Amino acid sequence: MAISTVIVMSAFVASCAPPPAQFPRAEIESELNQLVSSGGIPGAQLVATNGDREIQLNGGFGDLTAETPFPDAARVRIASNTKTFVAAVVLQLIAEGSVALDAPVEHYLPGTIAGPGGDGTRITVRQLLNHTSGIPDYLPLLGPLSEADLRRPRPVEELIDLALAQPAIFEPGTRFRYSNTNYLLIGQVVERISGASIADEVTRRVIRPLDLTDTYWPNYPAEQEIRGPHPRAYHYFGHERVDITDIDPNWGLPDGAMVSSGRDLNRFLTALLSGRVVPAAEFAEMTQTIAVDIPGITGVGLGLFRRTTSCGLEVWGHNGGMDGFVVLVAATATSAVTISFNQLPRTSDAARFEPNVLIDKVLCTVGDLPSHR
Repeated sequence: MAISTVIVMSAFVASCAPPPAQFPRAEIESELNQLVSSGGIPGAQLVATNGDREIQLNGGFGDLTAETPFPDAARVRIASNTKTFVAAVVLQLIAEGSVALDAPVEHYLPGTIAGPGGDGTRITVRQLLNHTSGIPDYLPLLGPLSEADLRRPRPVEELIDLALAQPAIFEPGTRFRYSNTNYLLIGQVVERISGASIADEVTRRVIRPLDLTDTYWPNYPAEQEIRGPHPRAYHYFGHERVDITDIDPNWGLPDGAMVSSGRDLNRFLTALLSGRVVPAAEFAEMTQTIAVDIPGITGVGLGLFRRTTSCGLEVWGHNGGMDGFVVLVAATATSAVTISFNQLPRTSDAARFEPNVLIDKVLCTVGDLPSHR
């Protein structure tokens, strides 16, 4: 389900052009392994890009049984990073005049948002996209889940109804509170307007035009094994670490269903931020932020979070975590870095798990490299 969060042999790969001499490979490699160890996580893969330069580093194990690292260009479940793809589709529909950003959701989903959890006549599309709707998050309502729970499909309508049965958190538009339910509803808006599945719309409008060959929306529940090269995914149920690679713990839902690679996520974010995915007027709306009280975050847009790195770069991304994976992404219009981990850190390890420090260091090192395109 989507959430919005051992020193061993490492591997290094560069494509198109050699890495710059000043890139501190050994230092970054060491810190990636330290991050894996401090988080109690089997392994990780870091992919940084700038123009036609790419640097890939592995830490820890991608497969605990075989004791092998992440495979090259590993595909992972990207969890809530899916929301940025979904938001981009909505902004395209807005540009086409099919959806109005500040229209009540009731106009598109009549009768769907009703009850204690929200009123669709008072909640707008924008408020779903930037988490100011006040609709409760369904995810905490599920409680601790077992492996058997993850294997049981959860229809989107069931989860929406579960959230709306709870009291609204606040009046629409008055505050920010992250809620996965918002994107379940946004997915339904896209499907109602387009007449196609959200998976098909993301594929047609974003994945194919950008040639994201490692990226796809799984055909749940028929398809749960990850296509192509990928690490094993692990999760602790109590004190037992279980391999859940072949379980889709998001149930194919629009708040976190997608699979991608670090390479493709970097390509998507830099394309989005350079204006190649969403038209200019709608991109301005996407990056219009609200202030939030989240450490390190300087603003929340529509499917995007903004922050400033230690060297002063303004970067955008989302991040995502689910049973089995944590994937963190930060980008400018020219450079990006993604770190993928094959396990959520346990609560006891979470305080020591600070991947943004490493992400900042990498971005501050590669951000000004010249492009060779």
